[in-house]
Parts: sequence; structure tokens; C-alpha cells
Amino acid sequence: MAVAGCGTNTARIVDRTGGTISDAHVLTEIEWTRSLDETSTARVVINPSGDCCERLGEVRSWRHSLAIWRDGTLAWSGPIIQVDWRQGEIEIFASDISAWLARRVPHSDMVFTDTDLMVPAQALIEDGFAPDDPGHTVQVVGPARVRGSRSYTTDVGQTLDHLLDLADTGIDFTVIGQTFVLLPEDHSASIGRLDDGDFPDGLVVSEDGASLGTRWVVAGGQNAAVIGSAGGSHPYYGLLERYLEESSVPDVASAEAAAASKLRTSLPVPVFIDSQEVTLSPQAAVDVAQLVPGWCIDVTSAQTCRQISQRLKIVGVKVVETGGSGDTPGSESVQVQVAATGAEATV
Repeated sequence: MAVAGCGTNTARIVDRTGGTISDAHVLTEIEWTRSLDETSTARVVINPSGDCCERLGEVRSWRHSLAIWRDGTLAWSGPIIQVDWRQGEIEIFASDISAWLARRVPHSDMVFTDTDLMVPAQALIEDGFAPDDPGHTVQVVGPARVRGSRSYTTDVGQTLDHLLDLADTGIDFTVIGQTFVLLPEDHSASIGRLDDGDFPDGLVVSEDGASLGTRWVVAGGQNAAVIGSAGGSHPYYGLLERYLEESSVPDVASAEAAAASKLRTSLPVPVFIDSQEVTLSPQAAVDVAQLVPGWCIDVTSAQTCRQISQRLKIVGVKVVETGGSGDTPGSESVQVQVAATGAEATV
């Protein structure tokens, strides 16, 4: 049985041509994240030695990428966004490869009529990288099972914003290394089970009332001319109406499908277990490599007044390792954030 364990993280600076600029031989701090429906980040602090300092002085934003391995397996990769040089150390900040799509626009007109939303999602990614590909792959886990129409115009809007709009109304995505993973928002495959013993420092069960909506209205087309809605007054919560504009939605049927998708993920009140401030036990019965946002974990907790036993979706992962100093040894911590929405089933 795989357990979280205590991994060892290593890093390398890579040129856009694929060549190695420098290995990070002396890492004092390293952290990387995985995120659902947003761009994840990584950060390293390096103490340069020998000619490593000269090579690290040549690191440039967007030209070079940061690659991180955990126990010899590629765990994270993406363009360097910021570099801070200080006396005796270099701090590097990077974002995953979805950051490229925040600097791309549609390169062709695209029209999709009554199609599964996974189709335009994949098309946006491929179009975004078509003129200049730093290296990417796309893995489609399954159809969104949410249909609709979408249209995109050459040079109008950032590609990542268009993808995020789809993530609001029917799909999920995450980035692992150089791979975009596209999933249906109701994907519920579980990678393991956790309980209070797997969170030795305790955890927080939170109810996200700000995300609740009992009726959703989605406005599409030019000047919000197309209106679709789903839901209404709820017998328990009453009426809480939410509004979303998405110009790429061209017709009423698509707007109604988008509204229904939003309703599924905001009713009942989303509940999440936040363990970002604590460390997952090394003996927890999960493999860190399998902690991928969009997959689920069965979680049972009775330590708080809000007891919960439910299949929860992974929405964030953070891995931090410090090199330590003096008599203080370095250590790795693995933190995971999971959330329950209307799409997850109680277990």
C-alpha cells in the first residue's frame, strides 16, 4: 500500500530549446502546488556555488522554465515568471504551463454548435499553443456531459480566460508537469481514504456560504442579449440568485445548460476541509503522485462539531521542503485541500 511518505525534491532550470541551464545543487527551500481550474505555482531558493552562480545569473523570465522532480518523478514544470538575485542566494518563481495561455489569444475563429464542452476546451488549448509550443500534451479523462454552443473570434480575449469560462460552466482542468488534464466537473473517482489520524495537527471543516446559489442566471452573446437560467427558490435556503456573463455563449439553450452546471456546484452549500496549514501524515494511505486536483478522496472526520464522512474533490495540493539550517533538519510537508460540492456523492 502506497503512503504519502517523506519525499526528496530536486529542481532544474531548462531553456526553451530543451537544454539544461543549471541544476539546483544546493536548494534551501522548494515548494510547488497543484490547483484545480487555475494556474499553479512553484518557488525555489538556491544557494549557488562555483560556476553555478554564473549560469544562474543568465536565467531569464519566460525564456527559461523550472522543472521539479519528487523522488525522481517529474512533479511540476512551467515558465519562470520572476527571478530575485541576492547576495548568496537566488529565488525563482514560476507558474505552470497554463500561464502561457494567459499570454495567448485565439488565432482563428472557432464556432461550436451543440457540442460537449470538452471539445472547445481542447480546441482552445491546441489553438493557443499552435504558433509557438513550449511543449505540452492534453489528457481528456472523459466527456463533460454538458452540451452547449460556444464561439471565439480571432484576437479577441485571452485564451486562458476562455478556458476558465468553460471551467465555470461544465469542465475541470488541472496541469501536471507539461500535461493539461481535462475532466468532467462531476468526476468522482477516489484515490484513497483519509481520517482524522491522517491529519495529526488537526483540520478545519468550513462551509462556504458565499458560494451558495439557488438560482443561476447566465447571460451570453453580445451585450448580454442571450439569457438562460436554472433553479429558483429553495425550500430550505430560500432564494439566492447569482449572475454570470459569458460572451462566448451564443444561444439560450447553451446559457441554460451553463446555468444548470453552475447550480450543481453551488447547491447545497459547498463544504470543504482545509488542511493547508497542517501536514499530511507520512503514513497517510495515499501516494503524493496521485494527489491530482479533480480526483477525489473519501474523508471521515469526527474531531470537530461538524462531523463529515464524504467523498471530497481534491482542489489544491502544496508540497514544501526546506533544507534546514544548523541543528534544525530539513523536512517535507504535503498539504491537501479538498472540497464538497453538489457534484460529489456522500459515502
